Amino acid sequence: MRGQPTAAEFKLWEAIRNRKLNGFRFRRQHAVGRFIVDFYCADAKLAVEVDGQIHEKRREEDDARDVFLQSRGLRVMRFANQQVEIELDSVLGEVAEALNLRTESP
Repeated sequence: MRGQPTAAEFKLWEAIRNRKLNGFRFRRQHAVGRFIVDFYCADAKLAVEVDGQIHEKRREEDDARDVFLQSRGLRVMRFANQQVEIELDSVLGEVAEALNLRTESP
């Protein structure tokens, strides 16, 4: 998937790469255990997933995946492709808020 991101993934990556979002470094397509998360910020222990239509049919799998990631101390944020494409500023605001909350906590 790294070579062929969805339009929404590409758009979000362009907005957060190279420390563009409040100076935080994100990795794209990062392995956490047996899973690969779309975007990962190690400093904030934050995983950001961009979900397409297929995820509507995989809710149980996604829930189990989220439980696993949370057991590793990660916060998981999920956004629909359409939300990223249409409301990018809102998505970035939510991610920025989560980054700040995670780094301010002891």
